[in-house]
Amino acid sequence: MNNNYLIPANSKKSILYFGLFTTFDLILFGSGLGLSLILVMIIPLGNFLLALLAISPGVISGFLVFPVPYYHNVLTFLKSVIRFYTERRKYPWKGWCFLDEKENK
Repeated sequence: MNNNYLIPANSKKSILYFGLFTTFDLILFGSGLGLSLILVMIIPLGNFLLALLAISPGVISGFLVFPVPYYHNVLTFLKSVIRFYTERRKYPWKGWCFLDEKENK
């Protein structure tokens, strides 16, 4: 191999649980499922809207930790979109100038 080391493509998956989830993802999903379980036991499920309300925390948390291509999961994608639209997108051009170099020293 000419003393070259090639990092495997899935090397970061070894730090994830089940190769997909971080600790925060599992806590988020577990708390959503736990809250849904508690609501299913408390709320009478005779009405469709109440049943939908009872299972919604588990469905929403499951949607947030669902893996998507090129991002870790939907939550990471949504954070990237929010950061893109809320942070400054106009970058002042300072240019390359010989005098600016002296100011940095």
